[in-house]
Amino acid sequence: MSKFFVDPANITGSHVYIEDKNDLHHLSRVLRARVGMKLDISDGDEWEYKTEIQELTPDCAVLKILDKQKFTTEPNLKVTLYQGVPKGSKMETVIQKTVEMGINRIVPVFMERTIVVEKGNSSKKLARWQKISDEAVKQCKRGIIPEVAENHSFAEMVSELEDYDVVICPYENEEGITIKDCLRSIQGKSADFQGKPADFQGKPAHAPAKVQTVALVIGPEGGFSACEIEALKGAGAVTVTLGKTILRTETAGMAALAMVMYELEL
Repeated sequence: MSKFFVDPANITGSHVYIEDKNDLHHLSRVLRARVGMKLDISDGDEWEYKTEIQELTPDCAVLKILDKQKFTTEPNLKVTLYQGVPKGSKMETVIQKTVEMGINRIVPVFMERTIVVEKGNSSKKLARWQKISDEAVKQCKRGIIPEVAENHSFAEMVSELEDYDVVICPYENEEGITIKDCLRSIQGKSADFQGKPADFQGKPAHAPAKVQTVALVIGPEGGFSACEIEALKGAGAVTVTLGKTILRTETAGMAALAMVMYELEL
């Protein structure tokens, strides 16, 4: 069953109204929709609906609501990925796969060792990235469309980190703290941090009993500079290792997200 997203204002009483031209084109030309066809609808905020097409015109589709319920496919944990912008089409892969895995927000970040040069007008690229998020959501039938935010500088990113319960930064030179150590410390499963409490500096030591928001900070192809790591630690981030091998930037975020979701969500 296909899923569409509509503004809450387009949901009134017992009906949903689809007026977006792209959605109407998809309905009529791609799905060959007809009266009586069932559709899943999300308001992108809190509710999802099972509906049936009652009327379909070039300007509007009128759907009768058959069932209404709270989101059942959205993670309770809200994870933001701060991704050092990679070159080529790697960012598109990162967006597509992390959206499928449950990311809440993706923020492209230009760091000291970012290879890509930031251009003045990035609106077209941002629109393409957001479209990839939109399409990934429809494929995996999530309840919200994760935002791909405007490009951030490193300083802009650091200023936002205090808003999260936990900030995790996979770092190739970290040897003392694994991501498992960090996550299990949050869960109270490794209180002494394997005998190295002095190595653990950051919010997880003071995190709330129920973590609700997590930031993952991933460096670009060139990795983090020493100054950036110090700034991140100063902002409460915990540097961790993801294992014995060094992962590519487009792989690190997906691996870290999978680990975080497994330990704190599933």
